Amino acid sequence: MKFVLAPDSFKESMTAKEVCESMEYGIRKVFPDADIVHVPMADGGEGTVQALVDATVGTIAEMMVTGPLGSQVQAVYGILGDGTTAVIEMASASGIQYVNKETKNPLITTTYGTGELIKECLDRGCKKIILGIGGSATNDGGSGMARALGALFLDEDGNEIPQGGGYLSQLSKIDITQMHPKLAECMIEIASDVTNVLCGKEGASAVFGPQKGATPEMVSTLDRNLEHYANIVRRDIGRDILCAAGGGAAGGLGAGLIAFTNCKMSKGIDIVIRYSNLKEKLQGADYCFTGEGQIDFQTKFGKTPYGVMKAAKEVDPDIKVVAVAGCLGKDIESLYEEGFTSIFGIIPTASDIETLLKTGKENIARTCESICRLIKDSAAGR
Repeated sequence: MKFVLAPDSFKESMTAKEVCESMEYGIRKVFPDADIVHVPMADGGEGTVQALVDATVGTIAEMMVTGPLGSQVQAVYGILGDGTTAVIEMASASGIQYVNKETKNPLITTTYGTGELIKECLDRGCKKIILGIGGSATNDGGSGMARALGALFLDEDGNEIPQGGGYLSQLSKIDITQMHPKLAECMIEIASDVTNVLCGKEGASAVFGPQKGATPEMVSTLDRNLEHYANIVRRDIGRDILCAAGGGAAGGLGAGLIAFTNCKMSKGIDIVIRYSNLKEKLQGADYCFTGEGQIDFQTKFGKTPYGVMKAAKEVDPDIKVVAVAGCLGKDIESLYEEGFTSIFGIIPTASDIETLLKTGKENIARTCESICRLIKDSAAGR
C-alpha cells in the first residue's frame, strides 16, 4: 500500500516536513511495511521556502536586511537543489510581523529588504527566483524593492524622495540606468493568488491598506500616490502597471515587479506542486494525506489541500484523498463535492491554544493512526 503525504505547515505548530513525519509515525503503527512518500507543501505564503528547500534537497540561508520600518531584521531565503533557483518569501523581510498596533504605518513602510534579498540571490548567480508575496506590511508599489536593486526615485529637483507609499506624490522621475546588471537575465516567478489591480476600489490601498494600519484618509492618499507612480512608470519605463492583474498584491509589490523585473505570476500551490514533482510521486498511490491548520469552504480557493487533491485526482481518480486540520471551519461539506474522500480534525479535547500548538505532532500521529485502522478494517471486510 502506498501513501503520499503532502501537507502544508500548521502555523506556529509544525513545519510541513514535521507534519509528514508525524503522519508517517501514525500510519506505520497500522501499516508498518507501507510505501510512504513525503512531499512537504505550501501555497506561496509562509512555509514556501522551507517546503521547496526540503522537496529539492536545497539549503536555507540567512542575512540581515532592512525591515519595513527601516530597522535591520534577520531574513531567510532558500537555494533549491539545482543551485541556480532561489526562493524568497517577501514577508521574511517586509512582513506584517515586524510592525504592531502602534508602529504600523503604510505611508512609510518599505519593501527595500525584499529587494536586498533579490540582490543577494542575483549576486549568487541565481537565474530564477520564486517569490512569494503574501503577508506584507507595505504599500509602496514595490518602489523600495526597486530602490535596493539600483533604481532611483527622484523629485523635481533631482533628489531621492523618502521611502514609503506616502511620498510617491513627490516622484518626478525614475532612473533605472544603475539597476543590477544581472536582473535582466533572471526570471522571477511570483507566487500569488491575488488578482487585485494596483488602484481603485479593488486596489492595493483600498482592499489591503486598512489591515496594515491605513485610515480612510491614508487609503485615499496611498491610492492617489500609486496612480501617480504608475503614470511615471509608464512614461519613464514604458510598462503599464495600473491595470495589471495581481499588481495590487503585497501593497503593489506585484506592480513593482512587473515594472522593474522580468517576471510572471503563478498560483503558489501550482509552483510548489511543480517543483516538488508531486504528480510523479503520486503515481501508484492508494492514499494521499494532506492538511493544514484550518480547513473550511475557502480551502478551494487556492489553498494547499485543495491543490493537492486536484493533483491527485488528475494522476488517478481512484486515489483516496484524506485531509486533516487543527480546525474545521464552515461549509467543509462543499469540499467533499470537489473530490475529498474524508476530512478530520485532530484536536482530541477542549484545551488552550498554547497546549494545542505544543501537542500538534502527537495529535496528527494519533489521528492518522485512527484513520488507518479504519482503512485496515474496511479492507478486511469488517
